[in-house]
Amino acid sequence: MLKVRIIPTLLYRDFGLVKGQRFDSRRAVGSAMQAVKVYNLREVDELVFLDVTTTLQHREPDYDLVDELADDCFMPLTVGGGVRTVEHVRRLLAVGADKVAIGTAAVEDRALVTAAAEQFGTQCVVAVIDVKPGPDGAPRVWTRSGTVATDLDPTEHAAALEAAGAGEILLQSIERDGTMAGYDLEALAAVAAAVRIPVIASGGAGSYEHMVAALEAGASALAAAAIFHFTEQTPVEAKHHLAAAGYPVRR
Repeated sequence: MLKVRIIPTLLYRDFGLVKGQRFDSRRAVGSAMQAVKVYNLREVDELVFLDVTTTLQHREPDYDLVDELADDCFMPLTVGGGVRTVEHVRRLLAVGADKVAIGTAAVEDRALVTAAAEQFGTQCVVAVIDVKPGPDGAPRVWTRSGTVATDLDPTEHAAALEAAGAGEILLQSIERDGTMAGYDLEALAAVAAAVRIPVIASGGAGSYEHMVAALEAGASALAAAAIFHFTEQTPVEAKHHLAAAGYPVRR
């Protein structure tokens, strides 16, 4: 059984880190470099760094910023936001990203996932699926930082992304983001059952029990932000709790 990964998520907006609710990221929570240095000391397994404005502003990723952060990041680093071409992927990997997250572009041009996987390996490609109920109440994939609805079913989309070459899925619940009310277990279970690649649960973690519930639903790894920003709960304690529940973790 693969060891469970604890993955703090850093959301970057314009000049610093932010955290909000339901993808409304307005509350400033510090500098990206400071967060990287703190998590270096907290025994986390990986970091996810998402620039939440690049796609909306039609910009390329900030390669200089990623280069600076990667120099001080002593754990695997996944970077996303504004990735639309294979060249964007190549440049992010060149400046220090270990994996590249592709969300909106994976919907609008699924061939990008295939091209990136073929050139750099499936282990580098993290497909991001942002989920929220559509107008009919059924779960749907949303794009452009959760502002544009599609008619895509998350489960079918996940299976298509796996077939296209994605190495893992980052499943983000828009409605539960920042609420600390627990992961979307129904969507998580459906997507995890549809693919064989790892599924990272994201959006809603507020306690260690929420993390256990996500693993029981089929998650392979756990992304979280608010729980580490706004409570005294820590990645190390999360690992102890998961180990006590019978899940293998990296010590």
